[in-house]
Amino acid sequence: MSLCDDTLLCNFPKCRIKLNGFAWVTACSHVFCDQHGSGEFTRSPAICPACSSALSGKLDIVRTELSPSEEYKAMVLAGLRPDIVLDISSRALAFWSYQVHQEHMYQEYSLSQAEGQLKQMEKVLTQQNQSRELELTAMRGEISSLKKVMEDYKRKYSEMSERLMERNRQYQKLQGLYDSLRLRNMVRSPQFLSTGHDGDGRFFSCLEADGAKTFFQFSSPARERGRPFLKKY
Repeated sequence: MSLCDDTLLCNFPKCRIKLNGFAWVTACSHVFCDQHGSGEFTRSPAICPACSSALSGKLDIVRTELSPSEEYKAMVLAGLRPDIVLDISSRALAFWSYQVHQEHMYQEYSLSQAEGQLKQMEKVLTQQNQSRELELTAMRGEISSLKKVMEDYKRKYSEMSERLMERNRQYQKLQGLYDSLRLRNMVRSPQFLSTGHDGDGRFFSCLEADGAKTFFQFSSPARERGRPFLKKY
């Protein structure tokens, strides 16, 4: 607010609205809106809400109209000597200058408070950013370590899969050899061809009854030499 501004602000803490209509003016050069002035100065003793000064005089508090009529302006100073008019005017200008000065100081104080809060917030933000950077670096390290562990597990899994496949191939090969040897031993064993194996005997007798050729009819000459042995039983 400057000297050219035509609007004062309420000096009540946490109010500071632009004044219009009526205002309450104090001898300690403070001014309040009609709402807060009516609430504060109707009690006795009256205390200025801005500076806590006692306002016990008859004219220490005045409720004035901020936009007086033309008739009021024409008559309020009429009949007074010029020096009195100038004294009244100088005091009114001094009041206005004081309000401007107070507003300037208040704005500087508010700016200082805002700058202090801004610096504090910047400090806190910087600390938080540093903390986040440290956490992020630690998390990146953990991710890198976990990736290495995962690659190691993948490699081990691949190796185990290859070993398992190789063991499976060896098992299949051994199983084939085992089955071949087992079948060969069964063919060559006299006990297998005897009545000791009732189920197998019934199997072969069933095939012979049907006139079908069994697997053993295509065996070696040694098997042909054993045929009378089968017929005997």
